[in-house]
Amino acid sequence: MQTMTSNSPELIEQQLIQILQQQKQAYQLYPMPSAKDRIERLNRLKAILVKYQDQFAEAISQDFGNRALGETRIGEILTCLEQIRYYRKHLTAWMKPEKRHISWLHQPAKGWVQYQPLGVVGIIAPWNYPLLLSIGPLICALAAGNHAMIKVSSASAHFGKMLDKALSEAFPCELVAVVNGGGTISDAFSHLPFDKIIFTGSTNVGKTVMQAAAKNLVPVILELGGKSPVLVHHSMHMKDVALRVAAGKLWNAGQTCVAPDYIFLPKGKTAEFVEHFKIAVQHMYPDIANNQDYTAIINDKQYLRLHRYLEDAQLSGAKVIEINPKNELLSTQRKIAPTLVAGATTEMQLMQHEIFGPILPIMEYEDIEQVIDFINRRPRPLALYYFDFDQARADYVAERTHSGHFGQNMVLSHVAQDDLPFGGIGASGMGKYHGPEGFFNLSHERSMMSNPKLYSLKFVLPPFNKPIYKLISKALLR
Repeated sequence: MQTMTSNSPELIEQQLIQILQQQKQAYQLYPMPSAKDRIERLNRLKAILVKYQDQFAEAISQDFGNRALGETRIGEILTCLEQIRYYRKHLTAWMKPEKRHISWLHQPAKGWVQYQPLGVVGIIAPWNYPLLLSIGPLICALAAGNHAMIKVSSASAHFGKMLDKALSEAFPCELVAVVNGGGTISDAFSHLPFDKIIFTGSTNVGKTVMQAAAKNLVPVILELGGKSPVLVHHSMHMKDVALRVAAGKLWNAGQTCVAPDYIFLPKGKTAEFVEHFKIAVQHMYPDIANNQDYTAIINDKQYLRLHRYLEDAQLSGAKVIEINPKNELLSTQRKIAPTLVAGATTEMQLMQHEIFGPILPIMEYEDIEQVIDFINRRPRPLALYYFDFDQARADYVAERTHSGHFGQNMVLSHVAQDDLPFGGIGASGMGKYHGPEGFFNLSHERSMMSNPKLYSLKFVLPPFNKPIYKLISKALLR
């Protein structure tokens, strides 16, 4: 497929436009792929994922410095394989025309909705889950009958090359194309006149992508981030909460858009939570420095940013609790130990920005209404996690808050649920994919209407002094 080598913005733009034109031309030759053909395309994708699973995991690990191979296999490859199975099972039913009601005035016409492919979808994937967040949208695009161009993050250079090699083995460039590179290439990609763009990344970059897409009136699905809070009811045992939160917070070393970003504990429960969190960490990661199961921070820029957050918190009076079971030196591996920040306040940097690392600020509360108000006064998060086994109380919190997802007594795992839509709201994104929404949001709901030989509207054509108008006035125009 394509890796851009030129430094000329004009030449890069020309190369990208050429690929897009090839894809649009190929789409026009077969604009409504059959269910059989779509399933065959998904089968090809599945075969590639299985064949190159080890190489994908190794390439991603290289980009991170160390990325737990198990996290890639379970969190990315397995999740994509399950998603393919789900779409193969359902897409035939989703493709069927949907009958709609026609009013009596227009009878005996028929009306229905035909779900038609959009054409060419642009996919802009981030570095934190480069396979899941490029292949996941691709699955939706192929199931909906589209062609696709995938822009891989420049921070995922090894993976990008591997993805290019693998997908070019399965698909011609005019069906699926991979674009590697950053800077000018990223900017030019977002300005292309796609039929839809799916972007996953930060809120700030999402704004620039949306601005670029608007120049061509390209609709966008934005999967952004934000600060996803955890709220714990006082009835919960801290042992249960700590294990579940630690598992989600430390997966990929916290470099997950739906990771718990900060936690509200009942007043006086911090010490108990910290103790159980330490136990959970020591069980999962008895050592860190050379532990292949504990992922590094992606690059120096992100590593230094997280350390600045911790320094700021400490200077602001917070208690920084590093959980490093063997007190190892971690800086040479670009790893940060699981860290709790007790006594966090809103003035601290780590409470003003999405953390995206293995750091969890802790705040305490007395009145749950104050926490609900705190969450509602801030940008709507991608996820809100509430811990409480009482369903009525959980429903109360859910009904009074907004978030892309509401999780009760769990974190993160909703992303891997094939039948649930995924996406944010407000500052955390717009649009959904996964589940049926992935198919329908990458399809055009084309309204269709057919009229037989009998043209019933002739009875209401001018002149407007016919007896039927008296009937219409008495029966309907009131």
